Amino acid sequence: MSRFFSEKYKSLTPYTPGEQPKDMQYVKLNTNESPFPPCPAVVKAAEDAAKTLQLYPDPDCRDLVQTLASRYAVDTDEILLTNGSDEILNFAFMAFCDDKHPIVFPDITYGFYPVFAKINHIPYEEIPLRDDFSIDVNDYTGVNKNIVIANPNAPTGMTLSPDEIGRIAASNPDNVVIVDEAYVDFGADSAVRLTKKYDNLLVTQTFSKSRSLAGGRLGYGIGSKALIADLNTIKYSTNPYNINRMTAAAGIAAIQNDDYFMSNCRTIAENREKTAQALKALGFRVLPSRSNFLFAESDSIDGGTLYMKLKERGVLIRHFTLERIKNFNRITIGSAEQMDVLLSKIKEILEETA
Repeated sequence: MSRFFSEKYKSLTPYTPGEQPKDMQYVKLNTNESPFPPCPAVVKAAEDAAKTLQLYPDPDCRDLVQTLASRYAVDTDEILLTNGSDEILNFAFMAFCDDKHPIVFPDITYGFYPVFAKINHIPYEEIPLRDDFSIDVNDYTGVNKNIVIANPNAPTGMTLSPDEIGRIAASNPDNVVIVDEAYVDFGADSAVRLTKKYDNLLVTQTFSKSRSLAGGRLGYGIGSKALIADLNTIKYSTNPYNINRMTAAAGIAAIQNDDYFMSNCRTIAENREKTAQALKALGFRVLPSRSNFLFAESDSIDGGTLYMKLKERGVLIRHFTLERIKNFNRITIGSAEQMDVLLSKIKEILEETA
């Protein structure tokens, strides 16, 4: 830390992204990326857009917004495109939260939420999950504070129904309810349709997971016209050209080839269920997941040891050190071949530690 670093940020603990090691070739199951590449049409669209990189991109992303509006049956002024869904989440914290409008979220969830709160000097409260790691809707009804919920939740993979989301939004009419649907396409039900009913509901999604564009950095939010107008004020005050030409073109092609990506999501969901059953057969406790990952623990080996032993064997998973979940690991669902490698390595480790 330099002597010039502002006092207001000196106590800030930044978000820790998943490992991206270069020391060897890994079976990479730690950052919830898709095992499938974008389809050729997406790659071609990005290549074509690269030919005009000397020009600024459209700050309104009009063509992509129109494509998404048709996909979700919403108006174009009910969508905002951002540089990954992290950006729109940060915009929402900036736009709707302050000393008089604090925010609440689960104690075990996406690790960026407390970072967004701290960097923007927003009071926040972490509400404990139930003993089974599910969210108790009653904890969020009528709290009279802004709310952000990942649905499916990360790292647990567990979900709330649209009816439960609607109950939360209806009971907090004077506060914004943000639903982070980064993993919704792997088997959960989206709350997008509820944005027509609740003007305080903002739903965010991303192209990173289900549409194989983690490297493209493309996210979006859907909400009432007034909410999106507020978020646009933040966007145009910080980074108006936040979506580059190649990413915008890739996003349009991805939506136009939705069948390819949704088929991949179904394959990942099938691999998830097979892997869950195999882990249970090995004695693991596996939480019910509707995401592209599993959250699992074993009584035979602690989470940190399993993580390290798998890494030594060329398989990366994600381990968390928070006391309540330190025995768990989050395992991204990859291809069938990748999951076979994972399971074989786990069997080796359990046999040698028995």
